[in-house]
Amino acid sequence: MAPTRRDYYEILGVSRGAADKEIKSAFRKLARELHPDVSEAPDAEERFREAAEAYEVLSKAETRELYDRYGHDGLRTGGFQPSDFGNLADLFSAVFGDDLFAGFTGRRRQRASRGADVQAEVEIDLADAHRGLTLTVPFPATAVCTTCHGSGAAPGADPEACSRCSGSGRLQAVSTSAFGQFIRTQTCPACRGAGRVLRAPCPDCRGAGRLTEERTLDVEVPAGIHHGQRIRLTGEGHAGVLGGRAGDVYVLVRIRPDVRFVREGNDIVSAVTLTMLQAALGAKVAVPTLDGDVELELEAGTQPGEIVTLRGKGMPVLQGFGRGDHRVLVNVAVPRRLTSEQRRLLEEFERSQHDANYKDDDGLFDRLRAAFR
Repeated sequence: MAPTRRDYYEILGVSRGAADKEIKSAFRKLARELHPDVSEAPDAEERFREAAEAYEVLSKAETRELYDRYGHDGLRTGGFQPSDFGNLADLFSAVFGDDLFAGFTGRRRQRASRGADVQAEVEIDLADAHRGLTLTVPFPATAVCTTCHGSGAAPGADPEACSRCSGSGRLQAVSTSAFGQFIRTQTCPACRGAGRVLRAPCPDCRGAGRLTEERTLDVEVPAGIHHGQRIRLTGEGHAGVLGGRAGDVYVLVRIRPDVRFVREGNDIVSAVTLTMLQAALGAKVAVPTLDGDVELELEAGTQPGEIVTLRGKGMPVLQGFGRGDHRVLVNVAVPRRLTSEQRRLLEEFERSQHDANYKDDDGLFDRLRAAFR
């Protein structure tokens, strides 16, 4: 049995009606308390990851609305996946920037950090989303320089410790006033916080340690995916700094509109048009579905606006079992520009009809309930 997940509002200590500013402020306060330079709690990192996930959901209008309505299950069904970070420093850097905790201590220095994420987009047809497919996706990404292996130094010339900051990457200035001593910490301008300098930069990457290259990946698009969902490819993004792990690739999936169908969740809706005589006498018509044409037999007296449901002919349930339905809306076309003979025949039919021809056996409300079912 899966463990019960905590409420995101409870994690951040805010009410469900909290404004965006209040949510950000609460997360910022919690992040400061859990920073490793401040907190000695053994579960500080895990608690911060939990808070970061809560903030990631509640800080965005679309995921917050989904969570408010359907909870954790709604996020999972909607394809939400929390961002993955290599270490705690990556989390703080991604949310607040590198200098949020600079005033706490002088112990921070540049260290191995996770590479940035890459965003890519693909556009597919509704039929592709129905059956799933594998796509080759191109994107630019940075990779570790093969000449210097990421050090940024030319072969045979190792980086040296910065003489100005003694390799710490930061400088401290102490000032005294009537209120006491103040310590101001800033990034070392000589090494830009790296704590080391390159006397002989790598000729290929010019000291960056990384190079940009065009890459391609085969991406499996699962059957049943929805428009606007993202697929995450872990560790395939930009190379990390100083040996840090690579970022991720997020592939945004867009689904082209199909003139034949409208998608509603996992259901498909389409329309079929009958002539006035077909509706009155009954007919067999070919109805397009995502699985191909299906012969649909419509009874005599079919009314405009009736809905015929084809069970299990809709979209597959993403990361689940079963399929949605295909609902066919019946439209009846009324003839125009009649000939004199056609008009005479219709007038003769009009004189011959009686109330029983239009009796509604089910009733309007019965048909409405059936349509909603």
